[in-house]
Amino acid sequence: MDRDEYLTHDALSLASLVASKKVSPGALLRAAMAQRDRVNPKINAVIHHFDEAAARRAEGPVEGRFGGVPFLVKDLDGALGGAPLCMGSRSLEHFVAPEDSTLFSRYRRAGLNIFGKTNTPEFGILAMTEPALFGPTRNPWHLDHSPCGSSGGSAAAVAAGIVPVAHGGDGGGSIRIPASACGLFGMKPTRGRMPLGPEVGEGWHGFVVPHVLSRSVRDSAAFLDETHGADEGAPYTAPPPRGAFLDAVSRDPKPLRVALCTRSILGNDTAPACVRAAEEAAALVASFGHAVEVVALPIAAAELRLAYLTVVAAGTASAVAHAAARTGRSPRPEMFEPTTWFLSQVAHALSAAELEAARDAIARAQRSMGRFFSKYDLLITPTLAHPPSRVGELALKPVEEAGLALLRRAPSRTLLKLTLESLAANSLEKTPNTMLFNMTGQPAMSVPLGASPEGLPIGVQFAAPLGDEELLFSVAGQLERANPWFMKLAPLATSA
Repeated sequence: MDRDEYLTHDALSLASLVASKKVSPGALLRAAMAQRDRVNPKINAVIHHFDEAAARRAEGPVEGRFGGVPFLVKDLDGALGGAPLCMGSRSLEHFVAPEDSTLFSRYRRAGLNIFGKTNTPEFGILAMTEPALFGPTRNPWHLDHSPCGSSGGSAAAVAAGIVPVAHGGDGGGSIRIPASACGLFGMKPTRGRMPLGPEVGEGWHGFVVPHVLSRSVRDSAAFLDETHGADEGAPYTAPPPRGAFLDAVSRDPKPLRVALCTRSILGNDTAPACVRAAEEAAALVASFGHAVEVVALPIAAAELRLAYLTVVAAGTASAVAHAAARTGRSPRPEMFEPTTWFLSQVAHALSAAELEAARDAIARAQRSMGRFFSKYDLLITPTLAHPPSRVGELALKPVEEAGLALLRRAPSRTLLKLTLESLAANSLEKTPNTMLFNMTGQPAMSVPLGASPEGLPIGVQFAAPLGDEELLFSVAGQLERANPWFMKLAPLATSA
């Protein structure tokens, strides 16, 4: 199979070719590896290669819905037994996972042939994929720009045509943000929809939900059909779906009550191109017969920003401690990036009462958005408040590095808290619209409907009531049929 033919298929189509014996799993794997070898030196998306093991699997029996389809997993938000698990951190550079996570075992059961792992920022903390350990990943649409993060490696790999779909994880927008930056479809399912075991109970107090980034809507739906459901000992589970998620993609929804909000949710401003993309998406939705109303969201942005970062700080401290337990080495500042160590310090400086206050603020937002979705079926916002940043643009400035270095040497509870408050006020300006739905648990998706004047992709976010991914898939299918994007490939996919 040559590149031009390979790029015309999504994962379901590739699986159908294998099932009908029109192409072999080995031929698919060779096509995927050839595309990786062409583009990866330019984008640095795939950081671990498992070519020999994948080639052996390609010679074995074909089983599962995606039998023989090449696949990449993020180096975070799941473990692949016998493979490196670095999570973007120097502290785990030589760690090998002892067993599969539940999700990855479900990928294997579906017949996917995992042949590599993708780049991610350290512990998935930042919305840019530029870890010190592996270096930055670049956006296939424009190599000077970032695919964002934290699933930036997976997004870049899909956008560059290495695979039609790849694994990701979303704790504050880390599927939707890079999907927007790379012109892909990306959904964060409802809290509790996806398995996190056997090692993880919940990530970041329930914010983290894994799934995939894809070029087609139907791939995302079929992957959710194959992998959803709580695993043994899960602390909670999402409401059961009414039917197959894939069936929803081809089914137009009933007339909907749709809210449109173009104002930055947790930030201050939104770039005109992002506003325009959301407004044009709303107009397209209205043309389907849905009623659209412009709204302001009923949330307290300032307290939610601080609550979000408080929970992330607690999760970061837990990640640092887990890294130490996995390697048997006591954590030291030089083993981690400055932001990671700072957030861990913050977590140790905060009290249990302060964490509980953050959770209370989040609970108020959950109640408020629950009431909101009793009035509206769907919410439309820009996914990002600004087009994708340039590589290095959001890195720490020298004065910021100096400040964090001072705090490493002489941690002061007062200064740590003041720095966190300053971070809360300023750090979410580029990506302020996705975190709310991690905090409140609702499903949300980014749909590739817009573009900046420079030709960079701009996604539009759609959120739905708790448990209603089927509605999102129905709307996404309707949008995809009206405005097809599957063959709108990043230039690098066909030029490298």
